[in-house]
Parts: sequence; structure tokens; C-alpha cells
Amino acid sequence: MDHYVVFGNPIGHSKSPLIHSLFAEQTGQALDYRTALAPLDDFAAFARAFFVTGRGANVTVPFKEQAFALADRLTERARRAGAVNTLARQADGTLLGDNTDGAGLVRDLTVNAGLSLRGTRILVLGAGGAVRGALEPLLAEGPAVVTIANRTLEKAEQLVQEFADLGPLSASGFDWLEEPVEVIINATSASLSGERPPIAASLIQPGVTFCYDMMYAKEPTTFCRWAAEQGALQAMDGLGMLVEQAAEAFELWRGVRPDSAPVLAELRRQLAAG
Repeated sequence: MDHYVVFGNPIGHSKSPLIHSLFAEQTGQALDYRTALAPLDDFAAFARAFFVTGRGANVTVPFKEQAFALADRLTERARRAGAVNTLARQADGTLLGDNTDGAGLVRDLTVNAGLSLRGTRILVLGAGGAVRGALEPLLAEGPAVVTIANRTLEKAEQLVQEFADLGPLSASGFDWLEEPVEVIINATSASLSGERPPIAASLIQPGVTFCYDMMYAKEPTTFCRWAAEQGALQAMDGLGMLVEQAAEAFELWRGVRPDSAPVLAELRRQLAAG
């Protein structure tokens, strides 16, 4: 049986084993998927030991940059992201590094939410690793502009420089923004502490602006609640992104695309049951 893991520290909370076991059941694939608590001080040796027999791994915090360094070969989107969340052992024993986070986000927006991003003004809040992983797939959808807003303007400007060849980008501070946009994506971790980025309510055009929080919880996140109060077209959390990035990894490993809808529904049910 083929073995897969998700590397992380901490990792006990991970929903990846449930997601991939549901994918495997649905597609008739025989595989074993578990969590792997990797040591903070020697990820590379720990991962290499697994890949002596293991076929693939997902990688979560804080090891995505180390997985990037470990990979023998990178997909273009992983190279752009500067981080790897999926590793696959190739037939020759080498490791392919991929980043499926941005693709998972875009698929959640375009397929699950039915949103067309072409020609839209997209505001992305934050300039960390989550944004870095999302920019290439977002720009591939052909938006009018993607504005990166961050507390530290220099970090946003750095991303604009790095990704400018892929499409129209601009950088901003949080408090400069006033004109409404069609899509707002919260890629900060503010929701984890019950906060939200300090942006103006005028950015949301009631009934038009779609708001998305990469975080998720049993109850709507602070950002999603605020967006709904401003009359956003929809306020959606990131649970679908989690499932879609996993589906992307599963297809890379197994060559078959699972149907994410029933798996997302089951996760939502379990989250609500809490």
C-alpha cells in the first residue's frame, strides 16, 4: 500500500487524513495517509527518511520553505510561491515540489462560489506566504488589477516587483483604500485572534463585493461577519480552499481528480457538530 503523510508541527489538528481518506474511498484508491509530527530542528532528515518508502506528502506550517529547499524539482507555481505544500516521489526517486494552495483558492472561488475573476478588481489583504502562493493562480484568471494591501507597505511592494510580469499589480497600505472593489480576499491571520484588517467599509459595494477569508472556523470569522454587515454579495471562509488544495495534491499523486463537493460537505457537517 502506498503511504502518504502531512508534515507539520503542531499537526494533531490536521484535517488532511480525513480529507484524503474520503478522496481515496470515493476514487477506489488504496492508500494510507497519516499525520507526521516533524521535528523543528531537522525537517529535511525526517522527510528524507519517510520518502525511502513513502510516495507523497503534504506540508504545513512551519515547513513549507524547508520543503521548497528539499525538493529536487519544482513546478512553476511552487517556484513562484517560494514555498512547497506538496511533495511527490518520482519514479527515479527524486522529489517534485508543488504548491497547490493558490490553485485551491482559485478553484474554491470560481467553481464552488461560481465567481468569474476576469476583469475584476481584486484586493488581497496581507503580504505573507499565503499571498505569495495565491498571486500566480489569481493573475492567471485575468483580473483588471490585484491590489496587495499590507500593514508594512514595503512587503506588498516587494511582491508587486516579484510578480509584476504575470499581470497588473499594485501595492497599498490598509488605510489608503476607499474605492469599492469586486473581490476582497483576507489572507492575514487576523481572524485567528478574532480581529480583522483595518480597512474601510466603503471598499464593499453592497450586493456586489464578494469577500473571502482564507481562515475558517465553526462560526463565521470576524472578517466574514463584518463583510456581511456591510452588505457584501457573499462572505465565504477558507474551508473550501483546504479541500480544493488537497484535491489538487491528490490528483498529482494518483492521477485522478476527486469530487470535492461531498468531502467539503462532510467537513462542514463535522465542523458544525464541533
